[in-house]
Amino acid sequence: MTTKAAWPNGKKIAVSVTVMFETWSEGAAPNYSVQTTHLKSGTVDHASKAWSTYGGKVGVWRLIRMLDRLQIPGTFFTNGRCTEDYPDAVKQIVKSGHDLAAHAYTQDQLLAYMSLEDQQKTIRKSIDALESCGGKKVTGWGSPVVAFTPETAGFLAQAGLKWTCDVTYADLPILIKTPHGAIAGVPTTDFSDNRVMRANPRDLYDAHKGTFDYLAANEPMSLLVLVIHCQFGGRPLMTAVLQEILQYIAKSPDVWFARHEELASWALAGGVEEHTYRSRYFEGA
Repeated sequence: MTTKAAWPNGKKIAVSVTVMFETWSEGAAPNYSVQTTHLKSGTVDHASKAWSTYGGKVGVWRLIRMLDRLQIPGTFFTNGRCTEDYPDAVKQIVKSGHDLAAHAYTQDQLLAYMSLEDQQKTIRKSIDALESCGGKKVTGWGSPVVAFTPETAGFLAQAGLKWTCDVTYADLPILIKTPHGAIAGVPTTDFSDNRVMRANPRDLYDAHKGTFDYLAANEPMSLLVLVIHCQFGGRPLMTAVLQEILQYIAKSPDVWFARHEELASWALAGGVEEHTYRSRYFEGA
C-alpha cells in the first residue's frame, strides 16, 4: 500500500531538530528547575532564575556547535528578549544557517492570557526584535507552552509569517486557513528533553530510537520531531545523548533533516489541508 504524500528526493522520514531558546521577564523565573524542593508561594526563587540563564550563557552555544559539527540544520525558537540578553547567540544561530523562529517575547508571557490586541503587539514585537538582531527574515512561530488561541494563526499570517508549530493534532505538516490567508502548521512533539532531565537522560535516546525504528519499518512517509531546550538539552549529560541519537538517525539514507521552514514550504506547495493517517494508509480513503 503506498502513501499519496511524498518527501523531496524520495526520502522516507523527515527529521526536525527543534531547539527552544528561552528567557524570562525581569524578576521572573521558570516554575520548574532541577531542584526537587520548591520554595513556598511568594518567595523569589533565585536558584531557579540563575538555573534558567544556563540556556543563554552556555546551552545554546553547545547545541549550535554540536549541530554544526554534525552538519544537521536546526530550528531555534527564540524569545524576543534573547536579543537583549544574548544577542551574540541569536546572531550565531543565523550565521550557522539554522532557522530563527519567533517564540513570543518572554517565556512567561503567554498568548492565552492576553487580549487580542496584546497578542498582535507581542507577535509584532517579537518578530521585529529577532529580525533586527539576526538580520534575517523570520518566517515561523511557536507559542510558549503551546498556549495559542483560536486567533493566533490568523494574527501570524497577518504579520507576514508562513508557518506555526502550534500543532498538536496532526502527524505531518498541514495547511491552516485563516481570515488573513493560509499558513502552514508544522507538528510539535509530546516528548522532549525536559521529560527526562530529572530521571535518566538515556530515556531520550531510547524513546527516539524506538520511534525512528518504528517509523522506518512501518510508515515510510513520516515525520519525527525532536524538541530540545537550551537550559535542559544544552547541558553535557543531555547533549551527549542527543548527539548519539542524531548520529544513529543520520546513518539512514532515507532521512531528510529538515528545517521547519522547509516543512512549511512543503505543506504550502502541496495545497492539501491535511494528509490524514486514514488517507495515507487505508485503501479507498
